[in-house]
Amino acid sequence: MPRPKSRLIWLRRTTNQALLTDLADGTLPLTHEAFHRHPEWRTAAHLRDLLMACGLLPERDGRLLRFESRLHRRLTELADHPHHQTLEHFATWHQLPKLRARATRKPLTDSAGNHAAQQFNRAHEFLTWLHQNQSALAQLTQAHLDRWHATHPSHEQRSLRGFLTWATSTGRAPRHLSLPRLHITEGRRLTQHRRLELLRRVLDETAGPVPARAAASLMLLYAQPASRLVQLTTDDVLREDNDVLIRLGDPPTPVPAPFSDLLLRAKNASTDNGSTASWLFPSRAGRPLHSRSLADQVRRMGIPGAAGRVAALRQLVLQAPAPVIAQALGFHDKTTTQLAAQAGGAWNRYAPDDHRQ
Repeated sequence: MPRPKSRLIWLRRTTNQALLTDLADGTLPLTHEAFHRHPEWRTAAHLRDLLMACGLLPERDGRLLRFESRLHRRLTELADHPHHQTLEHFATWHQLPKLRARATRKPLTDSAGNHAAQQFNRAHEFLTWLHQNQSALAQLTQAHLDRWHATHPSHEQRSLRGFLTWATSTGRAPRHLSLPRLHITEGRRLTQHRRLELLRRVLDETAGPVPARAAASLMLLYAQPASRLVQLTTDDVLREDNDVLIRLGDPPTPVPAPFSDLLLRAKNASTDNGSTASWLFPSRAGRPLHSRSLADQVRRMGIPGAAGRVAALRQLVLQAPAPVIAQALGFHDKTTTQLAAQAGGAWNRYAPDDHRQ
């Protein structure tokens, strides 16, 4: 390991020794399900990552494992809730199958796990609210729905949508109910001039560590969110003759200098850390860095990640057809097409020289 002393200190802790002892004598089976149930869940989660990195546990999507573990704890805490069975059915029959199917196609993002957790929390809060109002899900009325939506913020309304749709489609709630329309607000836009200023800041050696600056450049150049950046490996940074490319979609995208040099430095730094997995933005135990940690590092440099990504995507769809941008950067066609329309219409209405970065 890169820093064996830190691992020796970890091994001296009583809780960690007890966990390893339980594994050694068979008290704790060497299975993912057993780690879900362990009361020292933080320690168990870290040890599970180490065991997967060493090949002693089957490799599974880390974000799916975290959601399964968190779900087990939440359902245990809510064992006495009057709507416990409904919550359990929603989570195990609706949420988990969707997440597991998605994880078989590609690694889950942090936003996918967080969204599922928020859906479960909103379902719990809504069912608690119904119980306090002396009503059951099967007795839900339009007046109940309208009153709840009128007294809760928009982000909670969006999070509850999945549960309400599931409840009405499965007959647990009356099918005739009409879900209130959600209002989507648009955040403040980042101008192209400001985006270019931020790109220049990324090149400043004093702005922050190399990996964070490389991540910020990929956000501002190619509209990549942190949840996707942490899934990149060093193999996704390619050298072809004198060019550097990044594999975000198909085909790989050229990275202009001097940002290409910054990306290569980040690749070399991740290789030097001794990680067993070749993540471009690695963390401990051979796992990728958590997207929230990477986003926080970028934010500390004064880079507004979300606004910067939207500004980058708006600029890109002015330079090429939206489907081409979507395929090259790994986005859905609808995302780029909508932004192309908002940016002023079809891409070919503009002369190419008018919108160069």
